[in-house]
Amino acid sequence: MGTGRESENLSLDDVLTVMPYGYVLRGAIAEDRALLKSCMKPGRPARALWNMATGVALWAVWLMCAAAPTAGAAAGEPAGRAAGDGGAVKRKTTVSIEGQAFHINGRPTYAGRTFRGMKIEGLLLNARLVQGIFDDRNPETRDRWKYPDGPWDPARNTREFVAAMPVWRQHGLVSFTINLQGGSPQGYSREQPWWNSAFEPDGALRQDYLERLKLILDKADELGMAPILGYFYFGQEPRFVDEQAVVRAADAATDWVLAQGYTNVLIEIANECDVARYRHEIVKPRRVHELIKRVQDRSRDKVASPAGRLLVSVSYGGGSIPGENVAAAADFLLIHGNGVREPERIRNMVDRCRALKNYRGQPILFNEDDHFDFDKPDNNFIAAVSRYAGWGYFDYRMKGEGYDDGFQSVPVNWQISSPRKRGFFGLLKEMTGGM
Repeated sequence: MGTGRESENLSLDDVLTVMPYGYVLRGAIAEDRALLKSCMKPGRPARALWNMATGVALWAVWLMCAAAPTAGAAAGEPAGRAAGDGGAVKRKTTVSIEGQAFHINGRPTYAGRTFRGMKIEGLLLNARLVQGIFDDRNPETRDRWKYPDGPWDPARNTREFVAAMPVWRQHGLVSFTINLQGGSPQGYSREQPWWNSAFEPDGALRQDYLERLKLILDKADELGMAPILGYFYFGQEPRFVDEQAVVRAADAATDWVLAQGYTNVLIEIANECDVARYRHEIVKPRRVHELIKRVQDRSRDKVASPAGRLLVSVSYGGGSIPGENVAAAADFLLIHGNGVREPERIRNMVDRCRALKNYRGQPILFNEDDHFDFDKPDNNFIAAVSRYAGWGYFDYRMKGEGYDDGFQSVPVNWQISSPRKRGFFGLLKEMTGGM
């Protein structure tokens, strides 16, 4: 990180993707590209001179963009790494892995902490909070997400998410999953006609989503949290036009994270890669390790952390364990407890992960489980911890429930506003001491 070498591979589209209002320049430049080609055609001296001048001007714009700070710098916010400047914002939080333990700023999470004789130190206890940057570009479904007191507002959603983050942290939450393509805003959905994605179908990033995401990741950095940033979700991934668009999207998202200088962000390539609704083979179990390695390699020597790169994994559906190809490639193993009602099966899933031939001693954590029973002596949360695996709370609004219930159903009340939420955060604080 800080070598400046990352600018060698910047294209004009790369720069316009991360700079404020870059989409405006992209449109103008697209119109002029055909004209620029005519500079070399004989018999058009005046036109050639004009085109050459246009080309020089556009080249100057590109150079200025490459040195420009990210959105928010003008307002006094941290600018992150400016493309090609060889520098970076001084971030407050760095996540790393030592053996099976997660460390934050060089110390294991929950240092020295145990609960009922079980080791808590080094675990990444988390919640699935994927809708923090949610929006819906489908006019036929957008009205479904209106608030009890007004219309749907993506800025309000993110603002209220950020306002709740200190409360979560005070209860001991050190991580959460947020996804660039969200998750079902109904909790579970057979069909997903809404359009919620930080990517265009060709893989380009959307500036409005990035601006909201930056607010959340900056706050996480301030609070000492290590969020898991998911790239793809099966309900939206089919919108990509082809496999190359998926690759382009992964590259663009990775470059954006690097450009901000984040040292606290973990990467989840896809939520439940083994779900049949994924369209593109590179996101499916047989080949998803290619994207894991791609993000690892693309970020190598560009992150100011012990690993020197982003830490990357992918999750599987409830009850499934990672394939050998993922065990060999991933920096940590992500599994889900959906559909797993018996705590003993949770323990068995962790044991099966450690028995994989290519398991290398990485941390194991659940980052999605919709089973609760937090007042009982045994539950899925406790079962995971008993096998030294992190656990992630997934809660949605169930039939007959209201606005205060659930963290995935949109619109979301991001406060600890329901009995289930209070049950989870209560047990979390008891386990961690609010560390």
